[in-house]
Amino acid sequence: MTDGAPEIDRLDEPPTRRRRQLWAALTVFLLLLTCGLPAALLVGAVRDAGSRTVLDRLGTPAPDPATLAARQLAERITAQLDRQATALLAGDRAGFLAVAEPAAHPDLRRRFAALRALRVTVWQASPNGVPETVPGRPGEWRLLVEFRYCFVTPDCRPSPVLIGTRWKESGEQPRLVGMEESRSAATGTRPWETSELVVAVGARTLVATTPALRGQLPRLLSQAEAAARVADSYAVDGAPPDRYRVFHAGRAEWQRWYGGGRPKWTGGYAVTVGGGHHEVVLNAEGLSAAGLDDLLRHELTHAASLPERGYPGTSTWWLVEGLAEFAGVDGQPVDRYEGLDEVRRLAAGGWTGRLDDLSPADDAPADRVAGSYGISYLAVRHLVDRFGQERLLDFFRAVVHERRTVAEAAEEVFGEPWPALHDACVAYVRGLSG
Repeated sequence: MTDGAPEIDRLDEPPTRRRRQLWAALTVFLLLLTCGLPAALLVGAVRDAGSRTVLDRLGTPAPDPATLAARQLAERITAQLDRQATALLAGDRAGFLAVAEPAAHPDLRRRFAALRALRVTVWQASPNGVPETVPGRPGEWRLLVEFRYCFVTPDCRPSPVLIGTRWKESGEQPRLVGMEESRSAATGTRPWETSELVVAVGARTLVATTPALRGQLPRLLSQAEAAARVADSYAVDGAPPDRYRVFHAGRAEWQRWYGGGRPKWTGGYAVTVGGGHHEVVLNAEGLSAAGLDDLLRHELTHAASLPERGYPGTSTWWLVEGLAEFAGVDGQPVDRYEGLDEVRRLAAGGWTGRLDDLSPADDAPADRVAGSYGISYLAVRHLVDRFGQERLLDFFRAVVHERRTVAEAAEEVFGEPWPALHDACVAYVRGLSG
């Protein structure tokens, strides 16, 4: 928990079901995030002073000269950001660089290339507060800016990111000195902020990776498109994402994108970035074509099924992950589920027998993680077999989106008391693992 930011819930997914790739786990790092309030992502953000205008008219003393100068500077910076946004959307790299000092050009050229490769269709920049002087750098100012972006689809709900920018006064127009990495407490640095990207776009997905992994991009796009067709059927509100965004990370990028720091067994995760989008990141090391299919179906189902503010908490981890695992196996018979051995071991010892006590610790061994995901899958599988997928999604909506208790949701959706259903799920798990 960080001051001024929501508490972060981690949902770490099980290792790959294939024993030969046990380390390549399925994971999701889902963050509670109210993307409509970006100022809460960064502690100490300066509040916009625009709301003071009415008070000034009612007789509040005029701002002091320093405050007035900062507001006027913010207006001139906003004009520069608008020019830069227009240039970006027009593919005008020279215009995009024209607002900046030469020292900032290498970073800005890389950002421009990455955003254009991602087919940016919306790019809006709004100052968040007023400029503040940079200690020890006369004439230099720092201003938090909220950037809002869309990729591929021009009419999407933009995803916000709050970034620190630095400017210097130079004649009538301020000049951009540099852009910081976002490093927000809730989400972390986006790939396009730090890396060169090569991108492929399909009917339902956008897939990006680094130039070093360019050769894997055609296969990855094909598999992502197939996974998206499965994930679309798990859109709880009936409206899947306009495009699933998938980023394929090399070793260095895995440690940097979205803050890094995932458990060692992690093979992929999904993170909410606002605007109704969850961006998926895959760990390129060690993933086979077969393992990647399961992983993509799992992660894209998270992107389709979860609300943008995240999931309610660890007590419902089994439902969130069980649904994604159910999608991941894509209808295969339950006796072919490759985590059954780990399920048997966990069910025989180390598990309390409660579904709300399955979320593994970050440092849990891989077999414990796989067992937790396997039990979650089997519990959801039992509910689907008994009530059907449509009612299971209604139950998911009530618990995960509407934040109803599982007891309330079970009575309303299934017409049965939750304790009895819970015990039936546990009995089903134990029956398969005995």
